[in-house]
Amino acid sequence: MLILTRKRNDSIRIGEDIVVRVMRTAKGSVKIGIEAPDSVRIVRGELNDTGDFVSAPAIADIHEECNADALMLQH
Repeated sequence: MLILTRKRNDSIRIGEDIVVRVMRTAKGSVKIGIEAPDSVRIVRGELNDTGDFVSAPAIADIHEECNADALMLQH
């Protein structure tokens, strides 16, 4: 396991196609954005344990929310 310290707006690249970015930090929580191709399935850990998976449209909604947050942080 790789453990890193990141600050707001810092990112981590996984391979060539996936970027994980720290969008916001608060006391006891972190909001992250994940940029990945549509073909990559992104599932929260607690859903993986139950077998419930996020559908492709839900993943697209997450991408749009993260992009909106990124735009707000730039202005």
